[in-house]
Amino acid sequence: MDPLEDVLALLAPTSRVSSRLSAGGRWALRFPPPAGAKFNAVRRGRCWLRVDGLPDPVRLAEGDCFLLARPRAFTLASDPDLPAEPAQPVFAAAVDGVARAGDGDEVLLVGGAFSFAERARALLLDSLPPVIHVPAGTPEATAVRRAVGEIDDELRRRPVGATLVAEHLALVMLIRILRLHLAHDGGGRSGWLAGLADPAVGAALRAMHDRPAHPWTVAELARAAAVSRSTLAARFKEVVGKGPLEYLTEWRIELAADRIRRGGETLATIARSVGYGSESALSVAFKRTTGRTPRAYRAELTRPG
Repeated sequence: MDPLEDVLALLAPTSRVSSRLSAGGRWALRFPPPAGAKFNAVRRGRCWLRVDGLPDPVRLAEGDCFLLARPRAFTLASDPDLPAEPAQPVFAAAVDGVARAGDGDEVLLVGGAFSFAERARALLLDSLPPVIHVPAGTPEATAVRRAVGEIDDELRRRPVGATLVAEHLALVMLIRILRLHLAHDGGGRSGWLAGLADPAVGAALRAMHDRPAHPWTVAELARAAAVSRSTLAARFKEVVGKGPLEYLTEWRIELAADRIRRGGETLATIARSVGYGSESALSVAFKRTTGRTPRAYRAELTRPG
């Protein structure tokens, strides 16, 4: 199994493509912090991106795009030092799917947002930098630019099913941006996502995701990764920030919690499916990891409000 596919399947990402933004002259729009993740792509012209908490603005050129992975307010502008107006009224006044800012149409942007199920920040978004900038000039960005172009084409022509197609293309773009991040920056950060960029750690992660209920040992994972036990233990701890068996326990609990949320299965069945021999064994691990028992977690889900 592919751990990235596993996590995205668990988080059930959905996308929402917003109106395109046409801007010119002197303009600046301030956007509220996204609940999940936010993307924008420059189809024409140039502008600046300033994100709260980051010291320097980012220059966006034609063909560039970015993914904002933190709940931080941000500004898109012709000049990063201009005072910004709220973006929401501008987009609320959009005509034929195009919001307009400033005076003219030198700049055209396509944007949207990604929403995720519970635990997205802990499982995925916190593993990413606040902003992933994909410059148009990089050869690897071709696939991302292609997806953006198709999204823009759907929004501009508005054929039957355009919104649905654009939203599915946005999810494809999300995966391609994550691939680019892994290829170029994954080794510079910690967490399971960074582990995918490491040959030994990535092999161990794939083995655990392939068979999460298997009674893995560090020695067995090391054989799957073709390294020594001590090398895997040290490398996994360095890259992911925890030991391989600790990671395995946490992933099993994530899987168990997901099945509890879905409903329809007994806790004993869920326990066996994720590698625990009994409901009581799952309960001990679940409480140690989350601070509550599976029964308490299920009760919280069914409690009114």
